[in-house]
Amino acid sequence: LSVPTVLSRMGVLEGFWHHEYWLPPGATWEDLKDSADTHYPQPQHLLLCIPGALLLIFVRCIFERAVALPLGKALGVSDKRRPKVETNATLEGFYILLGRAPKKEELVSLAKQSDLPVRKVETWFRHRQAQDHPRLMKKFCEASWRFTFYFTSFFSGLALLYDKPWFWDHTVCWLKFPQQPLSPTLGWFYLLELSFYCSLVATLRFDVKRKDFKEQIIHHIATITLIFVSYCANMLRLGTIVMLVHDASDYILELAKILHYLKWKRVCDAVFSVFAVVFIISRLVIFPLIVYYYFVTKIPLFPISCLINAFLMVLLLLHIFWSYVIIQMIFNVILRGEKRQDARSDTEESEMSEAEDLAKSK
Repeated sequence: LSVPTVLSRMGVLEGFWHHEYWLPPGATWEDLKDSADTHYPQPQHLLLCIPGALLLIFVRCIFERAVALPLGKALGVSDKRRPKVETNATLEGFYILLGRAPKKEELVSLAKQSDLPVRKVETWFRHRQAQDHPRLMKKFCEASWRFTFYFTSFFSGLALLYDKPWFWDHTVCWLKFPQQPLSPTLGWFYLLELSFYCSLVATLRFDVKRKDFKEQIIHHIATITLIFVSYCANMLRLGTIVMLVHDASDYILELAKILHYLKWKRVCDAVFSVFAVVFIISRLVIFPLIVYYYFVTKIPLFPISCLINAFLMVLLLLHIFWSYVIIQMIFNVILRGEKRQDARSDTEESEMSEAEDLAKSK
């Protein structure tokens, strides 16, 4: 029995799982009841994303230590030496509790409390900030893991979908909807993507923090929500197409980051230019004009379809924001040769009083 049927019989969350919310008019949960030779998506399957996310985090740790770290060292990735910071309880307490960049009057007060010159207090805070900046090897390992996953995910999804008629003709996505049997490979692909994004959320606190951290949170919430509700409502055909469109550019970006950390500038610029073209075509052309259009025009309105519509629009707005950043960066950095800096940069390693923002656009 499906979870909605069981919960309805038990009287638990009956309103939440009411078929009129989740399924198009005229369809009920009985239409998605498994039989001996036909299987449909069941919400309880999504619980597998919890062990799936934990497994991916474990695999990532092994990958970064056993593969990415030795590879980075072999290719010449090295962390800059950082100045040591003298132990000072007063300054450390201010740094942790009140801020990393004290104002002028606060510097004077801290200098008096610590019995140190103001200039030395300023130097202490610069060195202390440098300690917290992510190391180059850490960023290389993270980019290598994401490149490996996105590359595998995209080409696995492409191999899974290329012979499906609904991949080429999106109107077929809604043929006999929602009574579309679930193929095991499609279900596992869906759960893999959900597990990956859950793992990203779980490790956000420990990963390199980028300037678009808030946009990242919005993106992950929207993605996880879309995967969850589309699975429960048996919209896997649309969902896998949306995933593939998004994965098309992600692995190219991660490759550009890797090349950037290796300081292979010309190759990096070329790969980033390819990424920009693929990103704009996939996110601003294919996604809104083909995928989103067929969703809005072909499926009847019901509560979950409206929710999916809203979150797809959130993703589209994020695409527009990131496309603007990418175009701005290409114009300023590659065409005009200015110093690399953009709104999605993470802070590179500081050396004394300088901190550079190097390009890491989405």
